[in-house]
Amino acid sequence: MKFLSWLMIAVFLSLNAAARAAPASSQPSAAGLWEQVDEKTGKAESWFSIVEKDGVYIGNIVKMFPKPGDPPPETFRCTKCEGSEKDAPVLGLALVKGMKRNGLKYEGGTIMDPRDGSVYQALMEVSPDNKHLEVRGFLGLALFGRSQIWNRLPDNAMDPPGAPAPKGAKK
Repeated sequence: MKFLSWLMIAVFLSLNAAARAAPASSQPSAAGLWEQVDEKTGKAESWFSIVEKDGVYIGNIVKMFPKPGDPPPETFRCTKCEGSEKDAPVLGLALVKGMKRNGLKYEGGTIMDPRDGSVYQALMEVSPDNKHLEVRGFLGLALFGRSQIWNRLPDNAMDPPGAPAPKGAKK
């Protein structure tokens, strides 16, 4: 009976150690390609690429889906932004900045609205299934803000149609 108890403890400790040793890439992460959808129409408005550098996450707008009558994305400039972002093309601009990871949550950063140049404090949280990202912008208290749910896109969503799969990619 003692042997069985020790064996169960050993198995538990082994499984626990294996779980801790799992690569970080198997953990849900905000890094990747995300689709921001209009909450009223359900149609895509823009795609963001979120990357991590030195423990800080930033999100650049990489694709825009203009509404009928809107100018082409290439001509949309951040006319009301300040500093080096003044009059910069919105396409390619880092709108999410300075986010630091804390488990599934990201905090301490900002998000900018390129339509009026407003910069808000931001929080993000990736879903445990790694398919959704809640992005919240706020002033002062997070309670007084607005959230959006972004949907994860496959990493190759930006590839042109018919492009060959990257080496090592699963088909």
